Amino acid sequence: MTRSPRLARWLASLGAASLLALSALPAHADSAALRARHAELSEQLRNNSFGRQMHIDSAESSNTLQGDVYAVLDHPYEKVKQALQDPAAWCDIMLLPFNTKGCQASGNQLAVRIARKPDQPVDQAFPIAFNFQNVAAGADFLEARLNAGQGPFGTRDYRISAEAVPLENGKTFMHMRYSYGFGGAGRFAMQAYLATAGANKVGFTTNGVRGAVERNAMRYYLAIDAYLDTMDAPAAQRVERRINNWFSGTERYPRQLREMDRASYVALKRQDYGRETTAAR
Repeated sequence: MTRSPRLARWLASLGAASLLALSALPAHADSAALRARHAELSEQLRNNSFGRQMHIDSAESSNTLQGDVYAVLDHPYEKVKQALQDPAAWCDIMLLPFNTKGCQASGNQLAVRIARKPDQPVDQAFPIAFNFQNVAAGADFLEARLNAGQGPFGTRDYRISAEAVPLENGKTFMHMRYSYGFGGAGRFAMQAYLATAGANKVGFTTNGVRGAVERNAMRYYLAIDAYLDTMDAPAAQRVERRINNWFSGTERYPRQLREMDRASYVALKRQDYGRETTAAR
């Protein structure tokens, strides 16, 4: 019992950091399957409460949490492909949520550090090693995956996937799938968190642990979109714009996503990105 509050804080920070992951369900195999899904979701993409073309699904089982995000990006497919097949770009994306303290890419390996709280020193944040794989990067279909076998407190099987197809008018349809596994202690800790510190937090379509998954999904969608928005900016301005774009995106959904004010977030992320830039030299 002495570990459960600490575990609860970790799982809460995991939600804030929005670690994306593959679910146990099979990923789409090709562009035809993803285009068919786009057609199936046409009504939901047009009419929803997100203020953009997006659909979110979430699910839980006895030992996993899973989320799927489908979104139309206002960016051309070639730009999306360039970003999402690059491990270094994924590090820039993963640094935007406020509890991610560090990410360094080396070849196909990403060394990520996730904190229990935003002001935790980076050397005390938990390290998670992701393996990156380009599954497909063709003219009409992209799929990239990251996976990590182990996390803290018995959590496991972290996965990240993103797949995309080009649409007309310079847009792209993207699907993200994410999940992680946990044992009985992890479930108890998350429920304890949601009954106390997380009691007032809500999701986009439901609450509880699935609501936490939905918040994660939106944060990472906004991170990818912020990265894409700033790819063509002058190099010296990209990080600053990326940080502010991400925060502005979250402020469209303050009930679900607000964790701190803009000044606090910007200062925190300037420090995190500056640390990674220095480490890369």
